[in-house]
Amino acid sequence: MIKLYQHLLALAFAVSEINTHPWILSNVTLGFHIYDSYFFETMTYRATLDLLFNSYEFVPNYECEQSDTTSFPSFYRMVPNEIHEYSGIVRLLQHLGWIWVGLFIVDDDSGAYFLKAIEPLLSEKGICSACTIRLPRHGRIFTNNKEDIRFVNMFESCMNTTARAFVNYGDTMTIMWLITFKNVLLPDYMESSFVDKVWIMTAQNELIVTGVTRRLNLEMFQGAISFAIHSKQPQGFQKYLHNLRPQWTQADDFLREFWEQAFECSSPNPQELTQDDKTCLGEEKLEKLPRTVFEMSMTGHSYSIYNAVYAIAHALHSMNFKEINHGKKSRKLLKNYSFHGEIVTGFDITSMLLFSNTSFVKVEIGRVDPSAVEGKHFIIHEDLMELRRNFNQVLPVSACSDSCNLGFQKRKQEGKKFCCYGCDPLTDKISFLLFPDMDECLQCPDDHYSNESRDRCNPKVITFLSYQEPLGIGLVSVALSFTLVTALVLGIFIKHKDTPIVKANNRDLTYTLLISLLLCFLCSLIFLGPPGRVNCLIRQAAFGTIFCVAVSCVLAKTITVVMAFMDTKPGSNMRKWMGRRLSVLVILSSTFIQAGICALWLGTFPPFPNMNMHSVPGQIIAECNEGSVIMFYCVLAYMGLLSIISFMVAFLVRKLPDSFNEAKFIVFSMLVFCSVWLSFVPTYLSTKGKYMVAVEIFSILASSAGLLGCIFFPKCYVILLKPELNSKQSLIRRKK
Repeated sequence: MIKLYQHLLALAFAVSEINTHPWILSNVTLGFHIYDSYFFETMTYRATLDLLFNSYEFVPNYECEQSDTTSFPSFYRMVPNEIHEYSGIVRLLQHLGWIWVGLFIVDDDSGAYFLKAIEPLLSEKGICSACTIRLPRHGRIFTNNKEDIRFVNMFESCMNTTARAFVNYGDTMTIMWLITFKNVLLPDYMESSFVDKVWIMTAQNELIVTGVTRRLNLEMFQGAISFAIHSKQPQGFQKYLHNLRPQWTQADDFLREFWEQAFECSSPNPQELTQDDKTCLGEEKLEKLPRTVFEMSMTGHSYSIYNAVYAIAHALHSMNFKEINHGKKSRKLLKNYSFHGEIVTGFDITSMLLFSNTSFVKVEIGRVDPSAVEGKHFIIHEDLMELRRNFNQVLPVSACSDSCNLGFQKRKQEGKKFCCYGCDPLTDKISFLLFPDMDECLQCPDDHYSNESRDRCNPKVITFLSYQEPLGIGLVSVALSFTLVTALVLGIFIKHKDTPIVKANNRDLTYTLLISLLLCFLCSLIFLGPPGRVNCLIRQAAFGTIFCVAVSCVLAKTITVVMAFMDTKPGSNMRKWMGRRLSVLVILSSTFIQAGICALWLGTFPPFPNMNMHSVPGQIIAECNEGSVIMFYCVLAYMGLLSIISFMVAFLVRKLPDSFNEAKFIVFSMLVFCSVWLSFVPTYLSTKGKYMVAVEIFSILASSAGLLGCIFFPKCYVILLKPELNSKQSLIRRKK
């Protein structure tokens, strides 16, 4: 490989420098042996063993994958640890937002190790591999059609994915094979699949073209991102290369062969008098060669070789200076020079700009430096990246799925990798997303809700049934109207208290019923306005107790009608109980039971003001929590029991000859009352917020109005419009 000849030149340059500086190794001249691995691991191992056992018996006892400096203190790493490179690749992909990448891996143990090491790192950062292609080792081109077709199909499938970034891990031969495969074996229709791809090459790769490959199209690597071992330019190396000339008469086969391949000429033959145009003159300039053929600046690999030579030289210098010959001591000195067995350096990240003559320029766009301070381990400058012309200087998107915009949540697709997902709109109003493609939604605080775009939280509005809103105004108007009507009816009955229709059914009981109905209409106003501790405590208890008084009065009226037609003699005990005592007893006993239920409720689980933040989206409902729902329904159940008893008794005596049809009116009033409260329960349970309060207020007003209208409006009609019926003579005639 022409380009790799720089490795040998770096070795020779370092040895030459050391030998020309006697202060490093006085009275010692360094030399070197060169072995070729031929890109085979076994040849590398063999060459290493030849060096180790040159003067001793050959003992092939080794394990190739061991690099633990604790177990093997004589192992010294002169190149940076590859794990930092893997981490840098993942950081680069994450920084550029490329989460769907293709992997082109050399098919050998090093490729398997790379795959094993990088896949967990990719998954940890939310990156998936779209495909994995294992490239053949040693640059082998397939020779049988079946193998060609299989690999072309696999290659085509990978290139046709939505991935735009491809990581290539291998060596120099891998790159050469890929170039040859793309230009020779791939059909013409696949040319377009390379147009919008970005290649990421590891430091193990060297972009080299030689022989026939020098004339192949390298456009696929335009804008490629390459990792390279960090290098410095030793003083004098450029001059050393500039002065390098082949000496045809000397037996330097390496230099002669390099020169012939680099400049595509042949060495001069001394036996021929004339030379053709392709004869090497020896005056050719290395700096004129394209960088794909030879680089004048010292590469990272060459710099590692340069450092290795100096590490050995300094260790030998220390040994000679201290006259130490023991192997353990020499290892200690060498370790002191080589930074405890491993050079702490990093990788340069470069972007490649190709020219038509197959030359290129590498623009440094970042660096991976494990020794840097926290936050500076990885640096990238996107503005320096050299992208393909068709990208229009905009980074390509390498993703399996389209981005989920704000307001849409990722949905995993069965049978696919986690990078492939669908997008579902957020339906609830408590979740939001700060930026697209978030894996999980964020929850708004309890007193906030997400806006329509689901990208931020807005404060919830506190709502309650107020006096100012139309619904509240309407309910207040109705309540006050019925209160006024009730007061008028009470005034009418007081004014006509001595008339038969008022005296016919316990005048005091009638007054009590009217006053309780008036209070029922007024107690509905307690449910309006912002809930407070006081009104939450008294509103249900007041409503339950006052309503119980009203229903008890109706029950007492019904019982009075029944007792009026029972066979009673003057002076009997039954006669005594028919009067005021019975009515008072019914009202007090019924009300006492209801008051006891309310007292138990307030004493154990009293209602309290509460901010309900979850019932209605976007609203905080200021409400009274009933404390104990069971006790609330006990209050309603007891009222229902009294009303049912009143209804049944009134229904049984509806056909008794009553002067003013009192029993019939009570039947109708109880029918309305029961209908309202039976419909109240399901309606109350199915509504939320201020509408629950409105339903209860409506039920109070409707049931109270039913009692008022059914019982008292017919009597008012007689008093005001038919006064002739409200006389003693008329009453006697109806009895006859």
